[in-house]
Amino acid sequence: MTLHQLVFFVLGPLAGYLLGSIPFGWIIGKANGVDIRTVGSKNIGATNLARTLGIRFFWYALILDAAKGFLPVLVIDLYALHHPPELQWTPLLTAAAAILGHLFPLYLGFKGGKGVATSFGAILGIWPIFTLTGLGCLVVFLLVFLGWRYISLASIIGAVTLPFFVLAFGRNERPILNITEPKFGHHPPAKPN
Repeated sequence: MTLHQLVFFVLGPLAGYLLGSIPFGWIIGKANGVDIRTVGSKNIGATNLARTLGIRFFWYALILDAAKGFLPVLVIDLYALHHPPELQWTPLLTAAAAILGHLFPLYLGFKGGKGVATSFGAILGIWPIFTLTGLGCLVVFLLVFLGWRYISLASIIGAVTLPFFVLAFGRNERPILNITEPKFGHHPPAKPN
C-alpha cells in the first residue's frame, strides 16, 4: 500500500466520523431556541425534533442526518472503485465511522442519537451495491410507518429486511437467485476436448 493509499485509508473514515458527529438535530433545535437534549425523549434525532418543534423539523434533521452518512461514503466509494482491492474496504469503514460519529459525536461529549438516518444514508452511499438495497429498506420503512405510525417499529423492520434486499439486489446475488452457483462439493462435468 502506497503512502497515498494509506492516507486515503485513514482520512476516509476520519472524515466520515467528523461529518457523522455533526449534531444536526441539536443545531436545528438550538436555532429554534430549544436544547433538544432536555425535552421529549432527550434524543438529538429527527423524531424528537418532530415531537418538540413540528414535522417540518423532522424532515430537516432526517435529510441532513442521512446526508452526513451518504456524502462521505459515496465520495470514498467512487474513489475506491478506481484503486487497488485493498482500498475496497474503505467505504465500509467510512460508513461505520459516520454512524459511530452520530452515535458518539465528538461535539456533544460523545452522547448522540440512534443513528437510523445516518445508517440509511451510509447504505445508500455504497454505490451501487447497496443503493437499491437501501431504497428497498426505505419502502418497507415507509409502509410500516404509514400503517402503524411508529418510527421505532418502522426502523427496526426496515433494518431487519436489509439482508433480504442484499440477496435481491446485492453484487454477488445473481448466482444464488438464478441457482447457477455450483453446490459445495459438486464437481461440474468435464468439458469435452
